[in-house]
Amino acid sequence: MRPVRAILCAVRVLVVEDDDDLRFAVSAALRGDGLAVDAVADLPAADEALFVTDYDCAVFDRMLPAGDSLDYLRELRLAGRTVPVLFLTARDQVEDRVAGFAAGGDDYLVKPFALPELTARVRSLCRRAGTVRPPVHRVADLEVDTARRQVRRDGVLLSLTGKEFAVLETLAARADLAVSRGELVEKCWDELTEPNSNVVDVLMSQLRRKLGEPALIHTVRGLGYRLAATDGTEG
Repeated sequence: MRPVRAILCAVRVLVVEDDDDLRFAVSAALRGDGLAVDAVADLPAADEALFVTDYDCAVFDRMLPAGDSLDYLRELRLAGRTVPVLFLTARDQVEDRVAGFAAGGDDYLVKPFALPELTARVRSLCRRAGTVRPPVHRVADLEVDTARRQVRRDGVLLSLTGKEFAVLETLAARADLAVSRGELVEKCWDELTEPNSNVVDVLMSQLRRKLGEPALIHTVRGLGYRLAATDGTEG
């Protein structure tokens, strides 16, 4: 096993699935829920991904081209890696599920499965792995409820996409401080996102429109964005 090299990241999931269609569907469902997702097709690629990134959760297909992912997970656990792992498998016998937990797995989902259930299970594992966060962030009359994944402005419930919520939650956790575009991409998008693209700026425009006036998201010239009651260094 390689030594661990920690890299700062937020709610981030690794999906390891050799079926192209299923890998795409699972990744899309998780991204739609506001999670950053890296997706690979085999164990060597998973090993490389786990070497460079600390994930909040990993989703492994049970049988992969390079072998049974249970054997790989046993090696991870022996190396001291504690990333929560959810197994996807067509094996539905009790002894198969027991073997998954015995190898160090944290959850076990039998194919076929409902994507909303998978997303809920991954969310639960991510909460279990992550640091404790305040259930509600408050900035002026804005409330960001991280437990219920709800946002209210002056008591009115707002409708946000999963990505919009992820970005607003990141800003709220660092209220009054500047958060760079690069950090937002790292925390809220996946590795395929081009850091120099305008995805952050476009999403910020959408968020500002939904949050309404007076503005709470401010541009910090040369740095990024800041969530605060006053404009301060707005550029």
